[in-house]
Formats: sequence, C-alpha cells, structure tokens
Amino acid sequence: MDKKLLDILVCPVTKGKLIYDKEAQELISKSARLAYPIKQGTPVMLEEEARELTQAEVESLAE
Repeated sequence: MDKKLLDILVCPVTKGKLIYDKEAQELISKSARLAYPIKQGTPVMLEEEARELTQAEVESLAE
C-alpha cells in the first residue's frame, strides 16, 4: 500500500484515519469498527463491502 495513498484515504463513514493491515489486505477504521478490503491492490471504500470488526479485533488495535 502506497504511504501517500494511505495518508489521503479516510473512512467514508467517520472520516477518520485508517490502519493498513498488510497481512489481511484491509484498511481498518477503529472508529467505525469496519475493515475495508483491498482487492488487486485497490482499496474498496464502500461501507457495504466492509466487514464488521469483532470486539477482540477492536481491542487488539488498542494495544
């Protein structure tokens, strides 16, 4: 994921910062508790395409 692109992108729901999860190929929005997929190198920034984070995932991001 290009660092400049990550600096520009925000969560479409909360307009908050995103965290890049390289292993899962997702952009994580802690505030919205959503994970947006990255498909073929392109972030899919649609709420209906995002998956909800579990409580355990949210708590692990706080560490």
